[in-house]
Amino acid sequence: MAVYTEVSDDDLDAFIAQYDIGTLESCKGIAEGVENSNFLLTTDRGPYILTLYEKRVNPDDLPFFLGLTEHLSANGFPCPLPVKARDGVALRELCGRPAAIISFLKGMWPRKISLSHCAQLGTALAKMHQAADGFTLTRANALSVSGWRPLFDLARDRADEVLPGLAAEIAAELDYLEAHWPTDLPHGVIHADVFPDNVFFLHDTLSGVIDFYFACNDLLAYDLAICLNAWCFEGDKTFNATKARLMINGYLKQRPMSDAELEALPLLCRGSAMRFLLTRLYDWLNTPSTAMVTRKDPLEYLHKLRFHRATPGPGAYGLG
Repeated sequence: MAVYTEVSDDDLDAFIAQYDIGTLESCKGIAEGVENSNFLLTTDRGPYILTLYEKRVNPDDLPFFLGLTEHLSANGFPCPLPVKARDGVALRELCGRPAAIISFLKGMWPRKISLSHCAQLGTALAKMHQAADGFTLTRANALSVSGWRPLFDLARDRADEVLPGLAAEIAAELDYLEAHWPTDLPHGVIHADVFPDNVFFLHDTLSGVIDFYFACNDLLAYDLAICLNAWCFEGDKTFNATKARLMINGYLKQRPMSDAELEALPLLCRGSAMRFLLTRLYDWLNTPSTAMVTRKDPLEYLHKLRFHRATPGPGAYGLG
């Protein structure tokens, strides 16, 4: 989440008037994240989230994102829902951007990740994959292996400004990933961005998952690999195998994985690290200084990539 587009009071009032959500009391920009402009709306009926979808988001994908959350919620998975205006339409336009009001999910994301958080997340991720069964819309993952080299090409010439030799290391890793990436593992709808700030807990119990704007169809185990990278490295950059084991076991209790999926985890984790290294690298080099957004260090994911590259097998993730 972030703020790239400012909304005037008059524009906001006219937008809110199309909904039956009460009288606006406050509107505050949310600075976390990197993709869309987000605001916390408070009315006399409670809080809501206003999202303006920025240029990186393809408007044609928005029915997939919004429809997916409706499908997941209908199947018992806790996530925010798009709020429909009086005419029954949820997706509208504000300040020249596609926009929607989203229901508010109670809870807070964990600033300090515990073993319990990881175990609960593993189970919730598997439940999300199962709840997505039957969703009829599809969306290819533009940020999977086929999209990494084109993204790298946009940052290649300046990559060594971040770290000398970075461009050559990324290029060599891409050669390997493109040659070895699996295609025959179970597919389905994945979230593709389950970072701690997208998972809420209420009284230490997982209360829901937000921000489905990278959701797509891809390898289910790749979603778990993204979570291992996002949740199981400590502040000193060490990998916590206990957290990883609890997360994987939590997932397995809900959805059994094949031996091939488990064996592929180190490679999938390398791919996950590459994906976020590249998007962070691009944003680090190209985010406007005026944007109300916190840039994220791409070298964090270079370290994670190197860890997984040195991993001999899934035993490093706490598996027997």
